[in-house]
Amino acid sequence: MLSIITIVVPIFALIAAGFGCRRFNLLGVTAATELTRFVIYLALPALLFQTMATTRWQQLNQPGFIAAFSLGIAIVFIASLWWSKHNTRHLADGAIDSLNAAYANVGFIGFPLCFMALGQAGLAPAIIATIITVCILFAIAIAMIELSLQQERRPLLALIKVARALSRNPLLLAPLLGALWNVSGMVLPDAVASLLKLLGAAASPCALVSLGAFLAAKQTSSGGGAGVPVLVLLKLLLQPAITWFLAFHVFTMPTAWANAALLLAALPTGTGPYMLAELYKREAATTASVILSSTIASLITLTLCLIWIAR
Repeated sequence: MLSIITIVVPIFALIAAGFGCRRFNLLGVTAATELTRFVIYLALPALLFQTMATTRWQQLNQPGFIAAFSLGIAIVFIASLWWSKHNTRHLADGAIDSLNAAYANVGFIGFPLCFMALGQAGLAPAIIATIITVCILFAIAIAMIELSLQQERRPLLALIKVARALSRNPLLLAPLLGALWNVSGMVLPDAVASLLKLLGAAASPCALVSLGAFLAAKQTSSGGGAGVPVLVLLKLLLQPAITWFLAFHVFTMPTAWANAALLLAALPTGTGPYMLAELYKREAATTASVILSSTIASLITLTLCLIWIAR
């Protein structure tokens, strides 16, 4: 139990630190935005590049993990989409609702959690989960929103926009470039390796403080709605339950990867859905409330998952 506390407390303490600093104006109104930019454009890409450049391909060849984690996302995403349609929500809003229910906060919480719970071996599953979540799932949601908002119904134009956006995504480019470096067989120069290590080490603490500042900024403006509890339950209960069943009872994979699949599926909602809601001028109060509520509630659900893993 003490080891579980050692894992959970520092993560949520950093989130609380960012929350408190923003609430008491120790961090400015743009702190969350600027810290997030640092994480997205420098620190996390450095960590992704270094891990992909130095990881053996055999370690990433885990089709069972990919299938279990992806199917958990897909089932919850479709269930949420059906629920939104049943409540006569616009397809664009339904896509954002579905992201709220399926979009795990891998970048900000997943990496530090997997590293602290599983050690260095936890980074490879986190990278794969990041690619599935930030790239594939995000692209599907963007395509759905673009297609639903197209006045002239030009799906090809929407797909081109999606491809253009993904081509500039540092969280996609960094692991891709790292993989290409790995294939080349070249060794990272010591100076470059040291730089990447310094930047990568800053990713987790900065991401967690940024998340806390973001939650503090959105707390007073988040009215939410009746759909918030449903989306939080889908994210924190249904998705990890499905992934657990698939990882431990359907697909074959090392125990460490199955444990990582459970932890990554049990993560709270990331900030990606809120960014999309703001970008496309959709109603964002529900999304902000889901992020805040799921992050607070995940303190309990993630602890339970860690207890189950350590049994």
